[in-house]
This record gives sequence, C-alpha cells and structure tokens, in this order.
Amino acid sequence: MLDISGTIVGMNVAARRVAEVLRNRGPRTRAELIMLTGLSRPTVGGALSSLAKAGIVVEEPGTPAGGRPAAVFRLTRKAGIAVGVDIGRRHIRVAVADLGHTLLADQAIRLDLDGDDHPHHALDLAAAQVTAVLTAVGASLDEVAGIGLGIPAPLTREGRIGSPELLPAWAELSARDELMKRLDTQGVRVENDANLAALAEHTWGAGKDCDDLVYVKLATGIGAGIVLAGRLYRGSVGTAGELGHVTLDARGPVCRCGNRGCVELVAGGRVLLAQSGARDLDEMATLAAQGDPSCRRLLADAGRYLGIALGGMLNLLNPDRIIVGGFTAVDVLLEPLRLGLAETAMAAAVEAVQVRPGHLGESAGALGGVALALGVDK
Repeated sequence: MLDISGTIVGMNVAARRVAEVLRNRGPRTRAELIMLTGLSRPTVGGALSSLAKAGIVVEEPGTPAGGRPAAVFRLTRKAGIAVGVDIGRRHIRVAVADLGHTLLADQAIRLDLDGDDHPHHALDLAAAQVTAVLTAVGASLDEVAGIGLGIPAPLTREGRIGSPELLPAWAELSARDELMKRLDTQGVRVENDANLAALAEHTWGAGKDCDDLVYVKLATGIGAGIVLAGRLYRGSVGTAGELGHVTLDARGPVCRCGNRGCVELVAGGRVLLAQSGARDLDEMATLAAQGDPSCRRLLADAGRYLGIALGGMLNLLNPDRIIVGGFTAVDVLLEPLRLGLAETAMAAAVEAVQVRPGHLGESAGALGGVALALGVDK
C-alpha cells in the first residue's frame, strides 16, 4: 500500500499540502490551489516545482471557458492509484483511478450466491476482483494509496453494521478488516453504498455543481445518500438516508427492520420484481418503456411512494437537487416522484428542487469508493 506522503519525503509541508489538495479535489489551477491551501502564490509555485521535478505533478492545458484557459495541475500515476469496490446483492464492481482523478478501469462481475447472505464468499470474490483489475491496468497493490469499499447497510463511525437486522449475515463482521486481511494490505475505508453513490454523483456526476443534494438508490432495497454544504452527512450511527425504512403506514405489514409499513415494502426492488415477474429492474424498466401496463403501473406507483417519503426530507433539509439512480432507466420514476413530493412537501421547496436522473449509472457505487479512497469526503 502506497502512502502518498512517502513519495514526497524530504519535501516541505507546502508540497505535501498541495499534493493533498490535488488528491482530494482533482486537477486545479494555480489560483485554485492558492485559495484551497491558504498558501501564498510563491509558496504554491515552489511546491508545484518540487512536485513536478519528482514526477508527481504534471501541468496540462485547461478547458476553454470564454477566454484564455488557465493551466491545471494534476497528480500523475507515480503518486499512486485509488480503488473503489461496490458489493451488492448480485454483483461486485471494482473501479480504479489514478490520484489525478483519471479513471483507469471499471469492471463488474455477477455473484453466484446472494451477497447479502454470504458475506465471506462476496469478500473473497471482491479481493480476487481487485487483484484482477489491478493486473489488467498493469498495477499492483504496492501502488494503491487507498481502497473504498461500499456495502448495502448503514455503518457506524467504527465501520460496523449500524442496524444489524438489515444485513444480519454481515452483522458480526468488520468488512474493512476482512478485505484488508484478504488483500494483505492497509488503507481500506468502508461506507454505505448509497452514500458512496451520492459522493460520486456530487464529485463527478449529476450533482457536481450542487452543494446540497439527496441521492436516491432504488435497487433490491431503497437507500439515500445525503450531501449537505458539500459534505457527506452520515448521522450519529450511520442511518441517515435510510429512505426505504421511512414509515408510510403505521398499521401496515412488518418490515425486516422491525417497523411497519416501510417504503421498501411497496417500492423496493424485491417487491417490484416479485409482482412484475421481471428478472431485474432494468428488464422491468424496458418492459415499461415498451408499454407493458403492469410494469408501467408498478414503477409509477413506486415513484409516487418515493416522492411521498422524500417530501418530509425535502421539508427538513431543503436540498437543491434530488438525484435518482440504482438502475439504468430511472426516467420512468421521475414524474410520479415529483407528484408524490407535491403531496407531502411545502410548495416552495417542491418548486425549487430539481429532480434528475444520476449520470453515473451502475458505476456510481464503485466510483464513490474511488472518491472515498481519494479523500474527497474530507
């Protein structure tokens, strides 16, 4: 495991600070680095010169924006690489990027056993997939500066399952420690999968220009990631954003979380697939787009229920944007979701919020793992 600070031993504090900002924030102009580091122009210039001589930073042309583009500075691959791992119920996805925020690989495999119920099997395959993807880009674990791991459960600050009843087979495990043991490395951070997707969309996707957003993930279950003032909000025990367990009907059926009438029981992937007969949510969305009346109605109802549940969150947090992801064809949910919001949220908040599909699709979780490894959330 590479520690970026180890690549600039002998350099001063300013060089380490500039390198840290470039790792967290991605390519930046000289003016941006001055603002973000709080250092003087000569100090930043000296730091960039030292880093460039070491081959850790390269200067590149900026993107034209109405005038002469300012050059940007980017960390090179010599500074190290970051890995993101997304473990779902039926998939494992691994993304790899350099510390300059350039994506090098993004690969997924299907799980032959349910990842929710077989954590050791899923972690074994995740470790093998990390090794395989690193090999595919000509890298090794020695070059890795950090690994971000996402799992579908709320997590405490210590990395333990915050609500064991939601993922009981994982409850006694430290997913972080288990992956580090399998890879024989350090530097793994673990986070809820919806939180990682929110972080990715905020960093590179549909929320890039937005400081206050809610990302909604519709998959086997339903989760949400919350970004407030540009920072990921987790809550005291990691349960912030558990949208699927908002109660719609206090007298309804009992949910796996122990409460009654939760959103997941009427809009979660398990329920939708059981009622539609589709193999997965993408097939269900395709059938709906082709005019299948059952799938269209099920997805429309799911969107409205999500909107009703989100209405309270909209009143409390007043985000600029709601981003919907989790499967490839979420457009069918957006208008019903807006209608549900109108039923439960204040008119001014509904009018102001933008409801958009995510830009990163099924890669959002793994890319969020990369962002976590880069320290974007710090």
